[in-house]
Amino acid sequence: MISVLFVCLGNICRSPVAEGVFRMLVEEHGLSSQITCDSAGTSSYHIGDLPDRRTRENALEHGLTLTHRARRMTGEDLAQFDYLVAMDEANFEAIQNLSHRSLGLYSDENTFLLREFDPVVNDEPSVPDPYYEDAEVFEQVYQIVHRCCLQFLTYLIERHELIPANDSPSASTSVRK
Repeated sequence: MISVLFVCLGNICRSPVAEGVFRMLVEEHGLSSQITCDSAGTSSYHIGDLPDRRTRENALEHGLTLTHRARRMTGEDLAQFDYLVAMDEANFEAIQNLSHRSLGLYSDENTFLLREFDPVVNDEPSVPDPYYEDAEVFEQVYQIVHRCCLQFLTYLIERHELIPANDSPSASTSVRK
C-alpha cells in the first residue's frame, strides 16, 4: 500500500481538498487497494476542526464531501507515509525541519511541492492559501489541486507500475499525461 500525506499550514483549506480530490481520483482509477492518503497541517491552529466552511462548500460543488478533522503533522507521519506533498514552500521547509529533528526518518526524495506536478503552470511553486480570500480563490485552489493530483497519480502509477482493479469504471481508461 502506497501512502500519501498532503500538507498545508492549518489543514483546513488546501490539504483537505488535496486529500479529497486525490482519494476520488484513486477510486476512479481502481487503485483504492493500492494507494491511501491523508492530510495534516504544520501548525496546531485548527486541530480537530472540519475543513473551512468555504472549502467544504467548494468541494461539495464538485461532488466531494470533506469530513477530515484537522490535525498537526508529527514525526510519526515521516515513518508512516511514503510520500509527503506540501502545498507551498514554507510547509515544504517545515516537513524538512521535522525530518531533521526526527533523526532523518524520512527521505527528501519523496517530498514534493504539489505544483511540481502542475501541467499548466511550471513557474509557481505554491498552491495559494485561500483562507483570507473570497470564493473565487477557493475555486482556483480546487482547479490547481485537481490537475496536480491527477498528474501526481500518473507519476505514482508509472513509478510503481500500478495496475487498476478490474471492477473500476475507469480501470480501462488510462491516466492522462
